[in-house]
Amino acid sequence: MTSGLPLLSSSDPPPLKLNKSAGSFGCLCRDASFTSSTLDDKQSNLTSEEGDSSPSDIFPDKPLAQAYRPALKKQFYSADLRYHQRFPLECPTPGRKRQVAWGSMDLPRSNNSSFSPFEISRASSVGQNKKSERVRHKSSQFEENLFQEENPRLIYIDDPRKTNENYEFSDNEIRTSRYTIITFLPKNLFIQFHRVAYLYFLAIAALNQLPPLAVFGRTVSLFPLLFVLSVTAVKDGYEDWRRHRSDRKENNREALVRQGGQFHLKRWKNIQAGEVVKICSDETLPCDMVLLRTSDPSGLAYIQTMNLDGESNLKTRYARQETASDEFEGCAISGVITCEQPNRNIYEFTANMDFNGHKFSLSQSNIVLRGCQLKNTEWVIGVVVYTGQETKAMLNSAASPSKRSKLESYMNRETMWLSIFLFIMCVVVALGMGLWLVRHKYQLDTLPFYRKRYFTVGKKEGKTYKYYGIPMETFFSFLSSIIVFQIMIPISLYITMELVRIGQSYFMIGDNHMYDSSSGSRFQCRSLNINEDLGQIRYIFSDKTGTLTENKMEFRKASVCGKSYGSSLPWLETSITERSTGTQRWKLKSEIAVDPELMKLLHKEVIEGERLCAHEFFLTLAACNTVIPILQDDTVSIDYQGESPDEQALVAAASAYGYTLFERTSGHIVVDVNGETLRLDVLGLHEFDSVRKRMSVVIRFPNNAVKVLVKGADTSMFSVISKDTERGDHIWEETQKHLVEYSSEGLRTLVVAARDLTVAELELWQIRYEDASTSLTDRAAKLRQTAALIECNLNLLGATAIEDKLQDGVPETIESLRQAGIKVWVLTGDKQETAISIGLSCKLLTTDMQQIIINGNSEIECRNLLVGAKNKYLVKSLSRRNEDFGRGNNSENGYHEVSLRTKSSQMPQWTVFKEEAKPNVPLALIIDGNSLVYILEKDLELELFELATSCSVVLCCRVAPLQKAGIVDLIKSRTDDMTLAIGDGANDVSMIQMADVGVGICGQEGRQAVMASDFAMGQFRFLKRLLLVHGHWNYQRIGYLVLYNFYRNAVFVLMLFWYILYTAFSTTSALTDWSSVFYSVIYTSVPTVIVGIWDKDLSDKTLLRYPKLYGAGHRHEAYNLRLFWITMIDTLWQSLVLFYIPLFIYSESSIDIWSMGSLWTISVVVLVNIHLAMDVQRWVSITHIAVWGSIVITYACMVVLDSIPVFPNYWTIFRLAKSPSYWLTILLIIVVALLPRFLFKVVRQAFWPSDIQVAREAEILKKFPDRMVSKENQTST
Repeated sequence: MTSGLPLLSSSDPPPLKLNKSAGSFGCLCRDASFTSSTLDDKQSNLTSEEGDSSPSDIFPDKPLAQAYRPALKKQFYSADLRYHQRFPLECPTPGRKRQVAWGSMDLPRSNNSSFSPFEISRASSVGQNKKSERVRHKSSQFEENLFQEENPRLIYIDDPRKTNENYEFSDNEIRTSRYTIITFLPKNLFIQFHRVAYLYFLAIAALNQLPPLAVFGRTVSLFPLLFVLSVTAVKDGYEDWRRHRSDRKENNREALVRQGGQFHLKRWKNIQAGEVVKICSDETLPCDMVLLRTSDPSGLAYIQTMNLDGESNLKTRYARQETASDEFEGCAISGVITCEQPNRNIYEFTANMDFNGHKFSLSQSNIVLRGCQLKNTEWVIGVVVYTGQETKAMLNSAASPSKRSKLESYMNRETMWLSIFLFIMCVVVALGMGLWLVRHKYQLDTLPFYRKRYFTVGKKEGKTYKYYGIPMETFFSFLSSIIVFQIMIPISLYITMELVRIGQSYFMIGDNHMYDSSSGSRFQCRSLNINEDLGQIRYIFSDKTGTLTENKMEFRKASVCGKSYGSSLPWLETSITERSTGTQRWKLKSEIAVDPELMKLLHKEVIEGERLCAHEFFLTLAACNTVIPILQDDTVSIDYQGESPDEQALVAAASAYGYTLFERTSGHIVVDVNGETLRLDVLGLHEFDSVRKRMSVVIRFPNNAVKVLVKGADTSMFSVISKDTERGDHIWEETQKHLVEYSSEGLRTLVVAARDLTVAELELWQIRYEDASTSLTDRAAKLRQTAALIECNLNLLGATAIEDKLQDGVPETIESLRQAGIKVWVLTGDKQETAISIGLSCKLLTTDMQQIIINGNSEIECRNLLVGAKNKYLVKSLSRRNEDFGRGNNSENGYHEVSLRTKSSQMPQWTVFKEEAKPNVPLALIIDGNSLVYILEKDLELELFELATSCSVVLCCRVAPLQKAGIVDLIKSRTDDMTLAIGDGANDVSMIQMADVGVGICGQEGRQAVMASDFAMGQFRFLKRLLLVHGHWNYQRIGYLVLYNFYRNAVFVLMLFWYILYTAFSTTSALTDWSSVFYSVIYTSVPTVIVGIWDKDLSDKTLLRYPKLYGAGHRHEAYNLRLFWITMIDTLWQSLVLFYIPLFIYSESSIDIWSMGSLWTISVVVLVNIHLAMDVQRWVSITHIAVWGSIVITYACMVVLDSIPVFPNYWTIFRLAKSPSYWLTILLIIVVALLPRFLFKVVRQAFWPSDIQVAREAEILKKFPDRMVSKENQTST
């Protein structure tokens, strides 16, 4: 500490004495009505993460430090809180409507609302006494009752036995594995049999074990199911073995734990709650700990939370001053921490600590979490509060919700049809069997297929021989038919799809065109279930900041004292030269352009008027933040680490103008003001939250003057700014004009203000602050109300404008997506003007679009605006639109402009288009979050849906994270269209998880969006290639894969069905058991997988050049019910050809049934492979090997099986292969079976070609220009 004054904790105020009149808040805010209400704690938790608006990025929801109050000369008595009135969140202006908070928005409160107001707890003791004493401000009986009701956790410091004897706290051993050796088999089987198809095949295998139904060999019938279960079990077992290995490694790590007054190494898994642990630099924390002391004298520590939330920026944590000076080696420690029960909120911690006779509050800034790393700090000492599975890291380790492919849901529909076919075939066989038995019931003992009694001499002579009567025989025939026809439902399809998706993901990850060299990040496939959904996306919901823009902020302009600076950049080189030759001694990581006129103003000798205003403006930028200055080795270069790029940009800008923040501790900051060192004591800080939308810090200057410095969003700042004087009105008006100007240029804006605090205001705020900060419930709401004491009657200093540049390729990507028939909606937390400007620059909005702006202040107003827009633009209701859809009408054409005014507010209104409505002009809907509050919560969703879906573009401004998810759900729940959400921050997680496909951007705001996403990439422009290329390929491949698998199995089953009809419905088979099993598993499986991974209907260049080809996915061209029925008709024809041609050719021969079965086996394998070969679009070497190799493997297996003497088909293949008719039969089957399909494809491509076929023909002609020339000659002729 550089000051001789002791820094006291916020919980230990100096002796105070306040007059009773101080209990009145009139001295703080004369306009206050004091009728505000508190928010529900859960609601405030949900809304603590603001959208990507300026204030949200600049002021993350993380406290920096607790308030430290300086010793005062005078003694005061604590205020009698009985005289305190209720107070609002902000000082209302006369006639202003009362406000409550919903989501992250402020909206007018209705008169009949029943929110209960919050009353500050009463002081229970009078503080006075000696100068060295610290008086503890106690909570009232209200707080003691609170502890009992909320069941808090009690942690006895350095006494783990007492801590754990009365409570069943979790040990510190983590378990991320699913299974143990004992539970693996039953648990894994239970999970696998959640698939209904597996239950189906299990039932089939069980039926085949019954003697009357043993169609196949009992072992053979189990093989397909056992194979599938075994492959999945081996995969799951290997993954879980890796988890066990990782858990063992993690649990056996060691840390220094205090035992017997000294620190000794102890394994992580043995650490208990209540123990005191010492962590050294660069070590990982083994559990959640409250800091007691650090190597920094002020209790400051730096941590990196990369393993927790993915953010690489350093964050500050603090040990309380009451514990930071104590020794923890060789001396006794006593204390109790009363904290909340374990929860998943990593951004909040509520607790109190009793330590050596002092009671004080703890917050999120005093706790370090498991998985974080200690950086730039030699060591820290802390007490364990949460261990093992109860740590916040483990509670947040749940995976994102699983998503299911839309095509897979369609596949279930077709599976139902196949099940119906299967049932019909089984009924036909069973009825045929019954009728045959009735007809031949007197001849059963003499017919070859059935017999009633034993013919052998012995004990069984004359007894019944496996005959159960006609009704039971008919029923057994039905069950036997199910066993024979079981592969009609393709069990192999599930494994095939998984393998194909893995292969597709491998090539997507390895695509160098989606590699971001700037961040070194490759494309990531985090979900393997929805690859094909990428080819059917109709709506994209995109965040703006960090997704469309770089989220690398640069300070561009400033409005100071009503004058705008930084309008141009020609002075960049001059400014750098001036700074290098002047008093500038700090070197920033990157140079920042400054305005020479503003620099001259800051260097005026007379500190008054504009000079004083500019001084306080930049001092606020340097002081009101949570940025950590890091000095380099030369002590001249300085780098700023902040939790938000906005904060770093503002602090760096202040440094460029001569206000350099170069030291920060828990109790003070040090700023270099043009070469002079200024030490400021930090008395308290109110971090940004989504309700207040501003941040404030209370600082004490060396001359004992106390100021509150505030910055925040314009919508929240202008309501607490005083404009009593004529000069204040002028600054107010000019600043508002500048804000509109900056926003229209796409710049992110903030308003800066400050004011002096009197002694009475300061002391009253300190008491309120301490009472709120020590509360275990509703702490956030109470702190917001405490902030309202000082965040009012502020003096406006100016505004800042930061540029967030567009990422490379964003305009081109959006244009290509639009041509592909994809609607792009932008959901942002930024101001409306800023969002519109960015929309224009990225070509989301175009100059020919008519803008509909919906800014409503009430439900009635929102309804009128929506209905008015629908009427003026002739937007049809869903019923009428569905009628027109059948006639091919486009709902986006023929709508007209409607003049809608923006909501009335204190900011200048956005320009409203007044011109008359124009036909056939695309529409753009622009709506703010305030309107969405009423629309999404009321019965206006349908109105919004009908209007929004009729527009080409929708732009939602000032929206909260939950509102983003609500907009996605608006489309997802009302249409069958596929939705994709893309974002880069924690505020986009709910939107990403709500959409059918979630894409995370590896950006500047950590990896929370990435961890919740299905796919992740480094730049927005990669979305174009992901959808138009890989999405198209994946959809075409998987669609064909499913249809082909249905065909492949159905043609085999139908061939068996025709055979059974010719064998007296006896469910006998001409094929061996092994041939039936190997058909799907070995003979025909590999080509399907290879084609599903490698086949390409079009090249990537063609798909990128013609985005409209993506529309094939919207039209479901690769997989639909019509294609399914066409495939089934073709399958029926091919099965008839397969069965009857060999039967006809060999009808007069003496060939045995096993020889026929061998011929049918080879024929069907060759047929389905050539069928596949006809549809292959891109032949590569591995495709040739797979297709033709599978036929060779089939022959090899047949040779092996026919070489085993115990099998009934012994030596059949060798006899057949000698006959020319055998080979001619196979050739005839192939030609006759595939001829209709060939003719159908020729006619269709010649007369009704699809877009893909036309594009493919163009590709081929481009590769072979000779063909193009000949075709042109034919055309001219």
